[in-house]
Amino acid sequence: MGYIEVLPEFGLVADPFLGVVTSMGESLAPVIDQVAELELIANDIVGMLSGEGKFLSSFPNREKALPIAGGVTAFWYGMAVGLFIAGFIAFGFL
Repeated sequence: MGYIEVLPEFGLVADPFLGVVTSMGESLAPVIDQVAELELIANDIVGMLSGEGKFLSSFPNREKALPIAGGVTAFWYGMAVGLFIAGFIAFGFL
């Protein structure tokens, strides 16, 4: 792998394969690979907010799983809160 010297007095060279400036003898390729992986994970997490799309760790044909699961969860929480309030009204605590 060849480097292009940028500032030899500071030991800085340019990595022509990655297009970044780094210190001599060290490459930032592993760090750039990890950042790329973290960007994929972050985009996946942000994509979960919409509830649509295909996610990195999901099984095939499960694109609508999050909206359905959210609807079922909202239904059961609504039932629990509604029955709790109805119980208070029925027993005259309010």
